[in-house]
Amino acid sequence: MKVSTIDEARAAKTQAASVFGLLASVVGVGITRLEDGYGLKVNLSEEAKRPLPTEVAGVPVFVEVVGSIRKQ
Repeated sequence: MKVSTIDEARAAKTQAASVFGLLASVVGVGITRLEDGYGLKVNLSEEAKRPLPTEVAGVPVFVEVVGSIRKQ
């Protein structure tokens, strides 16, 4: 897996939101710390119906289904 810097992850975050927004029900996109660098974490409200990318702009992407986000 490629190691990405925090600046690369920040630059890819907006692009990831756009790409994943077309493919699944995105409730959030964030930057996550990895062992040797940074990646993106995409939170979905439900399981995607199609395969999703594992990287955007060379930055690794991890997907988690977290359900709907509601105000408490």
